Amino acid sequence: MKTLYFITGSQDLYGEETLAQAAADSKEMAAYLSEKLGGIAEVVFKPVVRNSSEALAVCTKASADKECIGVIMWMHTFSPAKMWITALKALNKPMLHLHTQYNERLPYDSIDMDFMNLNQSAHGDREFGFICTRLGIKREVVSGYYKHADVIEKIRRFAQAAAAVDFGRGMRVAMFGNNMRDVAVTDGDRVESEIKYGWNVNYYGIGDLCDIISGVTDEEINAKMSEYSEKYEMNTDNTAAVREQAKYEAALEKFLARENISAFTDTFQDLHGLEQLPGLAVQNIMAKGVGFGPEGDYKTAALAAVLCKMAEGRTGATGFLEDYTYDLPEGGETELASHMLEVSPVFAAEQPKIEVHPLGIGGKSDPARLVFEGITGEGIAVSMIDMGDRFRLVCAEITLVKQPEPMPKLPVARVMWKLKPDFATGSAAWIYAGGAHHAVVSTALTADDIRLFAKMTDTELVVIDEKTELGAFEQQLEMLDTIAKIRR
Repeated sequence: MKTLYFITGSQDLYGEETLAQAAADSKEMAAYLSEKLGGIAEVVFKPVVRNSSEALAVCTKASADKECIGVIMWMHTFSPAKMWITALKALNKPMLHLHTQYNERLPYDSIDMDFMNLNQSAHGDREFGFICTRLGIKREVVSGYYKHADVIEKIRRFAQAAAAVDFGRGMRVAMFGNNMRDVAVTDGDRVESEIKYGWNVNYYGIGDLCDIISGVTDEEINAKMSEYSEKYEMNTDNTAAVREQAKYEAALEKFLARENISAFTDTFQDLHGLEQLPGLAVQNIMAKGVGFGPEGDYKTAALAAVLCKMAEGRTGATGFLEDYTYDLPEGGETELASHMLEVSPVFAAEQPKIEVHPLGIGGKSDPARLVFEGITGEGIAVSMIDMGDRFRLVCAEITLVKQPEPMPKLPVARVMWKLKPDFATGSAAWIYAGGAHHAVVSTALTADDIRLFAKMTDTELVVIDEKTELGAFEQQLEMLDTIAKIRR
């Protein structure tokens, strides 16, 4: 299991008795937090830090430990911050600064200076916080008693975000074909993606997949057909087209396993050797947490895989969607999001139907796909774009709504939502920010989760929500551009 180091700060000044008590308290707190994190990561107590050499040793160890996804820092007593400088400069894992204390209440009848010296997080954490700010250390600060439910929830969210960032380090992404010709926003610097996030993105010819497809057996296809029958309603007599998709999925799973791939893309401009554009096959794979981006959009594919990892264990849906068209009654504007085929069934409000229909793009046979109406609820849409000198995350809060009327002639999966704070502001802000037409949509995650991811990866983030006002939003974008120019 992955770990979070629980690092407690103190100093030599207080003597062995105080340090022993600090260690006992910290060990108890780490065990409690570990239990509450429910398998996301084990919180591991580390010996109380008394001086700069011990601080450097534990931070260096955390940075080198492949199983360590982050650290929880807490100052039980006062801990002079200069002793942390070299250590913090060596730390390369996400940090949560937990501003808490061992005791929930003051012992009013018995409190004395010994108690004060031992339990002075209010003092020590401010000293530690200053040096982090002085050094420009990005970290998450959580304040409150460590056993309170709201504090536990914030620590859980930190752990999930840290686990997702760790998952991304070394994640392999496959591009079948390249980016869709002449399209700008879905392209990006793959080398910089690996430098910044650890995403190893590589091109594969579609022939690499076709070779595996040719070897898929009837037994493997039949197994997939049985899986489809259990999950979905068969609403077509064209079982041959469905079996073709089953063959694609069986081959894709072999390829992903062989190459250790967590996310992939394809493009309808590069389908040589395939009879259909992969539809049902991709949809079913996405539902298992594999990231996907169409038209060579590797950034969306990788981000989808990372955010699916972050959302593990939560209620809600996470996956790729594309902005398509609008319904614009005055005051009730909604967006229809969909794609040619590839919408994950995690967004289905009812049992999806397998259907076969013509596809007017790509020049291939009629593909099988899942058709359904989308779920409702509060959610976010997240787009990652390459600004040339940096990556930017655009996160919009949205409300997924029920489809108001049937769409009998639209044979694809679809999801509808309302923009915040309103259509005019939300859509204009997205466009001002350069947000793409592809996004990762989630009803399991919130803007705070994306804020954590952005902080841990030092990624520029803009959020569009109920409070967004266009004038201030444009000024924020101008400020971010100015800062980026200064940093060049």
